[in-house]
Amino acid sequence: MMSPPPAQSTFTPPVMEARRWLDGVEFPPGRPLINVSQAAPVDPPPEGLRRALAEAAMTEPQAHLYGPVLGRADLRAELATRWQAAYGGAIGPDQVAITSGCNQAFCAAMATLAGPGDAVLLPTPWYFNHKMWLDMAGVEAMPLPARTGLLPDPEEAAGLITDRTRAIVLVTPNNPGGVEYPAELVRAFHDLAQAHRLALVIDETYRDFDARSGAPHDLFTDPDWPGTLIHLYSFSKAYRLTGHRVGAMVADRARLAEAEKFLDTVNICPNQLGQIGALWGMRNLGQWLAGERAGILDRRAAIQEAMPRLEARGWRLLGCGAYFAYLQHPFAMASDALAPELVRAAGVLLLPGTMFMPRGDTSGARQVRIAFANVDRPAIGQLFDRLEGLGWPLAPGGDSA
Repeated sequence: MMSPPPAQSTFTPPVMEARRWLDGVEFPPGRPLINVSQAAPVDPPPEGLRRALAEAAMTEPQAHLYGPVLGRADLRAELATRWQAAYGGAIGPDQVAITSGCNQAFCAAMATLAGPGDAVLLPTPWYFNHKMWLDMAGVEAMPLPARTGLLPDPEEAAGLITDRTRAIVLVTPNNPGGVEYPAELVRAFHDLAQAHRLALVIDETYRDFDARSGAPHDLFTDPDWPGTLIHLYSFSKAYRLTGHRVGAMVADRARLAEAEKFLDTVNICPNQLGQIGALWGMRNLGQWLAGERAGILDRRAAIQEAMPRLEARGWRLLGCGAYFAYLQHPFAMASDALAPELVRAAGVLLLPGTMFMPRGDTSGARQVRIAFANVDRPAIGQLFDRLEGLGWPLAPGGDSA
């Protein structure tokens, strides 16, 4: 029997599926749609960055040609310098690759680590695109349940490692859970990976919106960090460059040489204008980005302040931070049925926990993700009004005051 094509081995892209729930639904002027389904800025970049992009498009002929497969030298050097200052330790420009978004950085890293029949540990709830790529690569995504505080346990992870395991993946601040992994937890996973000669892949797409001050971990201070650590980053969230697709991977030089094969085959080079914009942003938008971070932290506070209203109706806040709040709902309806119904009944578009869980894991049926980065305090208040007003039948044990 022939194996199915790789794309048939995984599920439909969740955000695209959710958008189809809007088809044919009308939203009255007094109750417009509240869209908290996707973690991407909807506003354009600041005017200064847009002007820099426009000027580069008009005056830099090289911006329209193929560039280096691993990215522009100036952007690689800038990120290396800033990561050294932020994390400590030694990071060279030749240990940085620029990719077409952080998703591609993950795919490139996995292409150097694992193949059909291998396994990679992913904490659950997981970021669905990570699972989708592993599916298409024939790599088993080994679920590592995040438990108390939505934090994975290194000891539990150790019990899942086999001779097929090639890497452990962490996302912090987490998507979808929002939680920020403590530095000591990240270090424990590093030590576990190092002891088993595995790679530790840390996706810090949302690092610019971490509520903590200072470095979120100390892994780069280890002189031997390239032997274990692969660090992923996205410029999209920081500088609103989602459509320009600019991400980064920091890793061992030899690994980047292997990743170069993948990147050259897939898209030859990252977007030149996007890289110019990312570099301009890093050099000129520090104060602006601090304001963006403050705004995200204020939205996080608004969610936490409003939660007692939902808790009185049986809801629970499982995690909150960066762009996300991850909630447990009290209703008898499973979340994959509840989420489409919310569009029609309440004018709310969010993602069900089933999209972030392995098939058959029933905990996702009681969970939903709210991506709150694009809704301000008044809209958060309206969101909670609508959720609080739901009168659906409760699950057994679902309390409602």
